[in-house]
Formats: sequence, C-alpha cells, structure tokens
Amino acid sequence: MDLKITELTPEQLPTVIELCGRSLDLPDDAAEAGAIVATLWPRAVTSRPVVALGAYRDARLIGVLLGSLAAPSNPAAHVDLVAVEPAHRRRGVARALVARAEQQFAGLGAREVRLAGNPPYYAWPGIDVRYTPAICAAEALGYARDSTAWNMTADLSGAESPALRTTAPAEQRLAGRGVTVRRAEPADLPALTAFVSEAFDGTWAAEVAESIGRDQAGCHLAERDGDLLGFAAWGSSRPGWFGPMGTAPAAAGSGIGGVLLRRCLADQRAAGITQAQIGWVGPVRFYSGSAGAWIERVFFGYRRSLGEQ
Repeated sequence: MDLKITELTPEQLPTVIELCGRSLDLPDDAAEAGAIVATLWPRAVTSRPVVALGAYRDARLIGVLLGSLAAPSNPAAHVDLVAVEPAHRRRGVARALVARAEQQFAGLGAREVRLAGNPPYYAWPGIDVRYTPAICAAEALGYARDSTAWNMTADLSGAESPALRTTAPAEQRLAGRGVTVRRAEPADLPALTAFVSEAFDGTWAAEVAESIGRDQAGCHLAERDGDLLGFAAWGSSRPGWFGPMGTAPAAAGSGIGGVLLRRCLADQRAAGITQAQIGWVGPVRFYSGSAGAWIERVFFGYRRSLGEQ
C-alpha cells in the first residue's frame, strides 16, 4: 500500500478531528481533540502561516500533521501536532509527514524546526514524556532535546477541593483597599492587552484576547482607580487549560493572584471540567499553595536546523 502525503483542506476538518480523537493516546488530549485541532488550524491560520498535511493509504486518512511559522522576525517553524492511527504506526507515516513539512517550512523561509508549542495557538509546550514513541521518533529524525516544561493539575471534581475554595473573604479585603475584581469583557481588551504587552510575555496579550468573548474560555482582572493590577485567563488554547496570568509588581503579595486564579478555576468547574491543567508553569509554589495543584504533565522540546542532514 503506497503512502500519499497531501495538503489538507478546510472541508476535511471534521475528518481530521475524528482521526485525532482516535489517535491521541492520552484521554485528556483525545477528549479535547476538537478544540486542539481548531486552535492549531482554523484559529491559528488567521494570524500566521499554517501547514496542514494528511497521510493517506488506500484513500483513507491515517495520519495528520499541523505546523506553523513563528513570528515574522523569527526564522523558526513549529510542528504543532502529529497524529497517526495506532494500526498504521511504525510504518514511516510520521517520518513522511515531518519530511514533507520540513520541505514546506524551508520554502516559507524557516531555518529551523521546533517540536514545541508556538504561542498563542498551541496545544502542548512540547512532547508529553508519556508519548514515548513520539519522543523516540523525534530523536530518530535527528531532533535534539533543548527544553523541558511542565504543567500542574488542579482538582475541580468536588467543592471541597482547595482549588475551589471561596474567594469572597479575600475579595472583601481587597475591596477595602479599593481593589475591584471582576470578569473581563470585550470592552476591556484595549487596556488589558496594553497592560499585558507592557508588563509580561510578548505572546500573552494574544492569549488573553483569545480568552474573552469565546465559549469555554474566560478572563478575570483586578483594578484600582481604573489602573489594572492583574489578570488571569483560561481556555485560550484548550478549555481544560488555565493561563496565562500575571500580577503587577506593585500588587505583589496582595492576594490578588490567588483570587484571580480561583475565579478562573470556578469558571472551568462550571463548564464541566473536573481537572484543570495549569500550562507551562513557572511559580510551582504559588499554584500548589493557592489551588493545591501538583506537577503532573512533563514535556520535552526539540529542535533541528533545516541545514542538518
């Protein structure tokens, strides 16, 4: 049976989602296959070049690859997702998809390829270490591991969870200091994205924008006298994922961060999510103390120069 690699078209989106639902081995990923594919393809394509490839045998779609270019000033491309039906693994499908993607990336001006998340539209920071065959395939293809990231998990399954404890007393204390905590609305976007762009990671503003005014997503903010002091968002890339969040240095130690975090987690619980993933975590102690979260998912990032053989 010959393997055929072709570019995917938007009409094939439902078929791609169905394939990913069958082919993503971890239940959390398979359950969000629709949101993952939508983020990495129709949503991402509105702001950056996206490569969408399908692998066929006997006219049947058995594998997909979604990739993208980084910012115009960055010569990197990203492989954002590779999914191959279990019955067709270890038959060169992933290798053929990556090889074709590398050719297309080179034609678009990329000089290296990364197997790592490409914010603001990403589904994972890298390859989850539990996808061991994917890690083996990356290394067999000559990719070098260059980063490690981790997620923390917050239990939202019951009202007794530390992640869901009420924020009312803390909000009352903040109100006594003139601080208002509330849900962000579309009208807040100009001021909020300006605040985030100035004070935090360059991609966070776009992630925050993607969390406001969308189903299964949201954002909360804190302000005093019209000045923003902090924000927290969820669902910008996947419904079950929390982040990003940030607090202004002037508000450090005020308790704003914990309030914003738990307001978002309460939203996720209301949306039917029983475990939230706090993605690409930095301050482990903060999330452990504020929400009882624990480190669970670990990811390796890889890269390879397109000049390497």
